[in-house]
Amino acid sequence: MKVGNFERELAEQRVEDEKEAAIASARKALSGVGRDDCDECGRPIGQARRKVMPSATRCFSCQQAHEEGNRRR
Repeated sequence: MKVGNFERELAEQRVEDEKEAAIASARKALSGVGRDDCDECGRPIGQARRKVMPSATRCFSCQQAHEEGNRRR
């Protein structure tokens, strides 16, 4: 039975870690601070994207791929 408790604790910790990451991401987005280079591919984030979404951390292509991946889940 201890294995079940361990697995549950790991799952709870993972959920908590994901919540903290989401909160940090939201705070960053609300602050309006983005990046010059894409977090995914490292290429510069285009000026047009930066103008529309100052808090962007991904270039247009990587953001589109990210959103497509989330839709499939």
